[in-house]
Amino acid sequence: MRIVLVGPPGAGKGTQAAFLAKNLSIPHISTGDLFRANISQGTELGKQAKAYMDAGDLVPDAVTIAMARDRMEQPDAANGFLLDGFPRNVSQAVALDEMLRAATMKLDAVLDLEVEEDEVVKRIAGRRICRNDSAHVFHVTYAPAKAEGVCDACGGELYQRGDDSEDTVRNRLEVYHTQTEPIIDYYKAQGLLVTIPALGEVADVTKRAMEALRK
Repeated sequence: MRIVLVGPPGAGKGTQAAFLAKNLSIPHISTGDLFRANISQGTELGKQAKAYMDAGDLVPDAVTIAMARDRMEQPDAANGFLLDGFPRNVSQAVALDEMLRAATMKLDAVLDLEVEEDEVVKRIAGRRICRNDSAHVFHVTYAPAKAEGVCDACGGELYQRGDDSEDTVRNRLEVYHTQTEPIIDYYKAQGLLVTIPALGEVADVTKRAMEALRK
């Protein structure tokens, strides 16, 4: 299967992508991983991306599209893939369609993880991370530490990242609404869109997604 996963920040795309890719035996291809891999390997595309990122600029569509094309042409993606973070706008969606058409392939589905904006803010703004080990993550509502502000695992100080503040989250949502959300209508017009409620336990959301894909 060839699937695109969309949804606002905080919808749980990364978590669901990992579970869905495993269940479907296809590679999970995320934009973040593409950037990191190309930069760490020193590819020409990685050098271009790094130059833009170091300057505080967005990586142009052409560079992102080229990275995605290279990754989708790898042998492990021959029987399908799950795209997470690409396409991020309609121009990239059109480019993806053109890539697949040239390879006589097509998308099977676009999964839209639906979650209310206030819930997104609550999820992200409530995160607290250990200063000693960023792998230790808590949430003031969903997974609180036993002692406020103290990591259960190592006793380190818990803090809120700057990009997790409510104002920053709402700005990120505005960017999503402006740049990425239009691809939902684009794919709906093609009859590919499947909307999945993203509230509840991770396993329950995965089950909904798998059931929708089987249909």
